[in-house]
Amino acid sequence: MSIVDKAGQHPAPPIAISYDRIARALHWLIAVLAVVVVSLGLAIPEAPRNTQSRDLLLLMHRSVGLTILVAMVVRLVWRLGHPPPPLPPGFPRPLAWFAGANHRCLYLAFLLMPIAGYINAAAAGHSVSFFGLFTIPPLLPENERLSQIAIALHLAGQFFVYAFVAAHVAAALMHRFIRRDEILDRMLPARPAKRN
Repeated sequence: MSIVDKAGQHPAPPIAISYDRIARALHWLIAVLAVVVVSLGLAIPEAPRNTQSRDLLLLMHRSVGLTILVAMVVRLVWRLGHPPPPLPPGFPRPLAWFAGANHRCLYLAFLLMPIAGYINAAAAGHSVSFFGLFTIPPLLPENERLSQIAIALHLAGQFFVYAFVAAHVAAALMHRFIRRDEILDRMLPARPAKRN
């Protein structure tokens, strides 16, 4: 027997509560910056060494990477005081576990990748310019081995980022087109309420 409301209509399924405005803004900012930083990183090897074009690509790649680091720290601090909205009732536990694990991996990757990039530069004795506005000096003693380890981790780490992001996007599309639930809408910009 189906439940009918006072107006004689079947009630709509429960709508998932959305993330707050700041969490959504930080999510999409980091998503856009991630696309930019990856594009710049892929372009660096194609630019000839000791040229202005390569120097500009490195400057932009490092600057965007540091921006991601700052945005991730802000997002982490914000999340500590503003926990994510609860999942809808009856949400499958395996999917909830997978989502939580993937989110933690993404947080870790987007924090560690820029740190590894900075360690690579600092341990090589290079300061890092932030969009030409100011310079972060090398805060580590010069150490060629440490620099090489950091860049190796940075280069290998990109493939983990690709995998985590691909899983994240695939899950969002699965919720939208296969499960047809409201999970993706929790992170989309808020839509104005319809007026009758």
